[in-house]
Amino acid sequence: MQQKLDLTIDKFKSLFHQQSIWWKAYFSRCQQDQITVNAGYLAYVTLLSLVPMIAVGVAIFSAFPVFESFRTGIENFIFNNFVPTSSDAIKEHISAFAGNASQMTSVGIGFLVVVALFLIRNIDITLNKIWRVRTKRKAIFSFAIYWMVLTLGPVILGASLGVTSYLVSLASIADQEIPGFSGVLLELLPYSISMAGFILLYTLVPNADVPLKCAVPGALFAAILFESSKTGFALYMSHFPSYEVIYGAVATVPILFVWVYLSWIVVLLGAEFTASLQEQKKEKHIKRALLEETTLD
Repeated sequence: MQQKLDLTIDKFKSLFHQQSIWWKAYFSRCQQDQITVNAGYLAYVTLLSLVPMIAVGVAIFSAFPVFESFRTGIENFIFNNFVPTSSDAIKEHISAFAGNASQMTSVGIGFLVVVALFLIRNIDITLNKIWRVRTKRKAIFSFAIYWMVLTLGPVILGASLGVTSYLVSLASIADQEIPGFSGVLLELLPYSISMAGFILLYTLVPNADVPLKCAVPGALFAAILFESSKTGFALYMSHFPSYEVIYGAVATVPILFVWVYLSWIVVLLGAEFTASLQEQKKEKHIKRALLEETTLD
């Protein structure tokens, strides 16, 4: 009995030691990649590209009348679930800017598209640095991917909202049999959508083969961090409204910037987590292969 207990304790010690080494390597990798600096840069580029991205999205929705009815629902869903505070004010300002942008000439709209593609390009470069990718895609392939993300993104979002509305309606019916079922589904919905977005981001953007068994844990890690950050940021803004006291009517600008900055830190932390898992699995595979070669010799 004592021997089994000692073996169990040794296993826990070994597991704890391995996890400690892994997390140290993970935080060292995050520090080496300067994710706080990269998050600040991406936040700045995001704010510059936010209105162009929305203007392009509105133009694409206009080209697909079937999604026009979902437009208001999509806007409300995004701002209510992914902007933790001052969502109404931020939505009002951004919608006004996007409405003004939609009245621009074809040259102006072309400039907006270029700015939106510039944001996607910078995300691509940052994630490839995290994955230590040295080989670059051909320019034509990169442009095709950026353009696909820019044009198909709103369409996929509209389709997903339609599916979500259908699932919620089914959950409401199921509520008659299982009370509270639709409430649980609605609470899990932001996590599910965040996870799906992170999985697509971590598997499609880097110019490397990222297996799902690494992307899914990384996406789950990022989704939990994102939802926790959203809750914490909302609590902070409600209990310590220093931005509104200092900046007054223009407080939405620094609030939006800080939230976008925190969001990019979460995205990059999840990317580092995924890349670290992938690197660990590669090392284990190499060690296993070397051990098999040694055994055969």
